[in-house]
Amino acid sequence: MANTIRIKRSTGSSAPTSLENAELAFSEGNEILYFGKGTGGAGGSATSIIPVGGKGKYFDKETTQTANHILAGPTAGSAAAGAYRALVAADIPSIAHTKISDFDTGVQTNRLDQLAAPTASVGLNSQKITGLADCTADSDAANKGYVDGVAQGLDIKDSVKVATTANITLSGTQTIDGVSLSADERVLVKDQSTATQNGIYLVKSGASWVRTDDMAASSDASGAFTFIEQGSTYADVGFVCSSDKGSAVVGTNNLAFTQFSGVAGVTAGNGIDKSGNEISLDLKANGGCVIESTELAVDLGASSITGTLAVSDGGTGSTSASGARTNLGLVIGTNVQAFDQQLADVAGLTPSDSGFIVGNGSNFIIESGATARASLGAQASATDLTNLSSCQSGGSSALAALTSTEIGILDGATVTTAELNIIDGGTSATSTTLAAADRLVVNDAGTMVQVALSDLVTFLENGAVSGFDIDGGTY
Repeated sequence: MANTIRIKRSTGSSAPTSLENAELAFSEGNEILYFGKGTGGAGGSATSIIPVGGKGKYFDKETTQTANHILAGPTAGSAAAGAYRALVAADIPSIAHTKISDFDTGVQTNRLDQLAAPTASVGLNSQKITGLADCTADSDAANKGYVDGVAQGLDIKDSVKVATTANITLSGTQTIDGVSLSADERVLVKDQSTATQNGIYLVKSGASWVRTDDMAASSDASGAFTFIEQGSTYADVGFVCSSDKGSAVVGTNNLAFTQFSGVAGVTAGNGIDKSGNEISLDLKANGGCVIESTELAVDLGASSITGTLAVSDGGTGSTSASGARTNLGLVIGTNVQAFDQQLADVAGLTPSDSGFIVGNGSNFIIESGATARASLGAQASATDLTNLSSCQSGGSSALAALTSTEIGILDGATVTTAELNIIDGGTSATSTTLAAADRLVVNDAGTMVQVALSDLVTFLENGAVSGFDIDGGTY
């Protein structure tokens, strides 16, 4: 059985008041291991006692913690020791919009109606507002077409069903700009190869179309405005005759019509969707930009975000775990300890009084007493130690009575006077280097015998026999 080495210990929860230099002590009440630091005064007393281990002082991996709790200082007030507490908003640092990839682009593609209403005057830095609808209420902004119509006497005509997109045959019912027409519906004809044919017409079934009364032949079409009701291309668009006055006689002069209002001529570019008069973002799937309650937002958990956030900007600079660890200086095996099952086994052991961590060939376990001494190879015979100790009483007389033959048995050589003096109580010392094969003399049940030093070591290692333990005591 192996020997037991016990450090100083206490069942209470207080630190030891004094320790020797490099002496250890363990408080079982609060599970803290203390160490005597510094040599200090006489006797090697420690100048300070510091905690060096134990889950009563340091955070361990075994104690379970509440979800979404972090190890941090206090949320407010003076600085204090760290503790596990709930995560608060102040724990999350503010991130400037310049640190978020494509943030500006995402915000800039929001519709104005998706943003909060302004609470002060809005300056446009001398820029134009385009695509403004016709005003209907006194507080509405007016577009240029409306203002020009008021200021220059715009000749507003009744709306038409559709507007042509190419040269057509001016007879019979037909489909124009995706709309099937019926008799007597109004059509703006603006794309004829013979431009004198342009104008506003009524559809006639099985017959030639006729011009409308509000843009009849020989009338002046300059400044005439009409609104398009339907059509794949020109729905909800206004056109005005842009031919100059005096050169805009219907049926005589070439008439030109120009889009005056609406967004039908707008095409969706990259990142833009257009449905009718509504323009919206064309969001990449899992690209990081999403619409939440009609507002643009950034989804940092999206799986297809392009690029990485640099370490200097609060990111990892990588798209992989290994790359992130390298960039952050946390390379496993270089900067941090790789997972080791044996270390995990040691961490999972339950501390016990006077226990030792030993290997059993396949794992680490805690042993104490005779089992630990056996594993550590610290065996010793208590009987042999007792016999050796009993030689002290009358030892000088007994050794002096030995014959040279008996001495020869002990020593294995011819006994000299000097050797007898040593046996008989001589006090002079001689420095020598001991070896395992060296002998010492012991009384073996009344018979003096030579014993190899290796036998003494074996005896002391067997704690069950020798009772040889090291105990630091209590405090």
